[in-house]
Amino acid sequence: MTNKSTHVVPNKDGGWDVKQSGGQRSSGHFDTKKEATDRARAISQNQKTELVIHNKDGKISGKDSHGNDPYPPKG
Repeated sequence: MTNKSTHVVPNKDGGWDVKQSGGQRSSGHFDTKKEATDRARAISQNQKTELVIHNKDGKISGKDSHGNDPYPPKG
């Protein structure tokens, strides 16, 4: 399994960025967290990666798996 993930992170100059794990550059800059999350979710679903959403303080506020979930629910 690959450890690729898509992150929504606060930008130090304001707004929110969408970044890929291990990447230096932003995949997009947005004014609101909702806009960034919506775009990151689309990227994550397309690339089948983990979506990780951060708060302004950098702590993780939520995660969503869009592929290769190591612990899929039974049922």
